[in-house]
Amino acid sequence: MNPYPGDITRVHGIRVGHAQSVSGKTGVTVVLCRKEGATGGVSVRGAAPGTRETDLLRPGNLVENVNAVVLSGGSAFGLDAAGGVMRYLEQMDCGMDMGVARVPIVPAAVLYDLNVGDPHIRPDAAMGRAACMAAGKGMQQGKVGAGTGATVGKLVPGSVPQESGVGSASITLPEGVTVGAVVAVNAVGDVYHPETGEVLGCAHMPDGTGVLAEGLLYGHAPVPQQIRIPAPGSNTTIGVVAVDCKLTKEQANRLADVAHDGLARTIRPVHTQMDGDTLFALATGRTDAEVNFVKLCAAAAEVTARAIANALLYTKA
Repeated sequence: MNPYPGDITRVHGIRVGHAQSVSGKTGVTVVLCRKEGATGGVSVRGAAPGTRETDLLRPGNLVENVNAVVLSGGSAFGLDAAGGVMRYLEQMDCGMDMGVARVPIVPAAVLYDLNVGDPHIRPDAAMGRAACMAAGKGMQQGKVGAGTGATVGKLVPGSVPQESGVGSASITLPEGVTVGAVVAVNAVGDVYHPETGEVLGCAHMPDGTGVLAEGLLYGHAPVPQQIRIPAPGSNTTIGVVAVDCKLTKEQANRLADVAHDGLARTIRPVHTQMDGDTLFALATGRTDAEVNFVKLCAAAAEVTARAIANALLYTKA
């Protein structure tokens, strides 16, 4: 099965960079909005998030423009990576001009991968800076950046989760507006293809037999007949959806809300008390084209679903 085409860097004004530790099996993915920044929004749907600067993005709060978004492994330790991104952007003369200094606005979200590699190797400021320096047009997908230690399918006792990663996709609408998404997929649930319904990622028993969490939840799965309850926050799918048209802050937050429909189409179960599922939305305003907002939201959900599928398809490739 072929991956979906495009990636989020086709959105005008967006660049993406990765940095990772192979031995630590963790990493950072940075979405940069260039010096001009982008109108930002956020939607947190999981019950165990690890985030930074999300309150800043709420409608009614002062700041509207975001200079970068950090997606990181390392659980709460991974929030340190945002500091390196801030220092990099300050050196690039990006951020709010406060007279005495520029303050870059860098929201962030993390996923839990401490049990996959070396738990003492975590994304830090140096790794965040390295991801910025690696940013460019076009991007790698699969087991890179924030998806280096990502796995899916973690509800079945005695099973082995399936490796996952980072995925991205984009759509250019007839009006000339491009909608893109990048997602690090580390769900407690299983991943399904958004069009065919084919299972792309699930747990496997030691003998290689696949077993679906969904079947356990509905009581008609093969043995074992019980559910493992992972620790809160020990999973989490995080990502960014971006457009190159103009949006208000309220619209950006709504776009992030609706993009979660892409998670619901591809991950089952999703938004659980063990996941901290968080999506950011960015509008770079680089094109004056206007698109019906309902159409734009539908496209955001679609590219998010495609990006999640790509995370598994590129990891398997």
